[in-house]
Amino acid sequence: MNQKRLPIVLGALTILLVTVFILSLNMGVVKIAPLDVLRTLFGQGTEKQNLVLFDFRLPGMIIALVIGAGLGVSGAILQGVAQNDLADPGILGINTGAGFAVILYIFFFQESMARVTGFGLYILPVFALLGAFVAAILVYVLAWKKGVNPVRLILVGIGINAGFSAALIIFQVKMNPQDFNQALVWLAGDIWMSNWNLVFAVVPIIILMILYTIYKSSTLNILNLGDQMSIGLGAAVEKERRTLLLLAVGLAGLCVAAGGGIAFLGLVAPHIARRLIGPRHEQMLPVAALTGALFLLAADTIGKNIIAPAEIPVGIVVSIVSTPYFIYLLMKTQ
Repeated sequence: MNQKRLPIVLGALTILLVTVFILSLNMGVVKIAPLDVLRTLFGQGTEKQNLVLFDFRLPGMIIALVIGAGLGVSGAILQGVAQNDLADPGILGINTGAGFAVILYIFFFQESMARVTGFGLYILPVFALLGAFVAAILVYVLAWKKGVNPVRLILVGIGINAGFSAALIIFQVKMNPQDFNQALVWLAGDIWMSNWNLVFAVVPIIILMILYTIYKSSTLNILNLGDQMSIGLGAAVEKERRTLLLLAVGLAGLCVAAGGGIAFLGLVAPHIARRLIGPRHEQMLPVAALTGALFLLAADTIGKNIIAPAEIPVGIVVSIVSTPYFIYLLMKTQ
């Protein structure tokens, strides 16, 4: 039944995504009519319209789409590997670890957040990945006690998250006021550098990692059966678990480098996907990716337009919408 339902769900999500994408192109401080958007995309727009669409809106929208998909898939991997419905790169401290590494990079190697350009843009994701992996290793090691208990994993993750957050504040207060404010907004979740250089630096890698995760979906299905059953079916459980965790942490780290500490999206997107299509990962992962992309693009559009010309960071919009669902999951979890 779910196999027949998959094309319908994917089609509906794609239509919604295209609709939000077109609306987002039209909306903003500078309004551009739908027909003018089409003309501009086909190279017949004015110089101003080309500047607004190609230099300001399109890079940020592409980054939002890919970050949303990456966080959705990262959350799905963590929930599958940890067998915990509350697992999420934000809750487990992975996002904060990546954010801490990025702030260290800016503090020691860049003059300010506004001046991260050129080759520095390609180094920034490397620091984000290092921070994400350090956080993940700390969580895994501290949560290990004759195996990884799902509840223990969440509690340790919350502790690691708090520790990195405190360390972040120490470095933030040493920044100049302008950088401090910008870092504060970025850590709340903000697509702060919507330019084509950042698109080329992180988007191809995230897409490749998502595709490889979908390729490994059968392994996630096997791991969900439990270690004994998985070993009985011939799976190299620890090796596969480490590979999938590397994918989840890598996706989260790159997403933080491009969009800051966007919380709860990696939690909510897989849950919505499971409700729409069921738990089998070969079907659920593409739906989680599309759901995350749709969610973040819609949140970004709302944040940029609801109180224009001022902007609400996209992470704040995501948190406002997702927090009630997180509380519901906490109440539901035994």
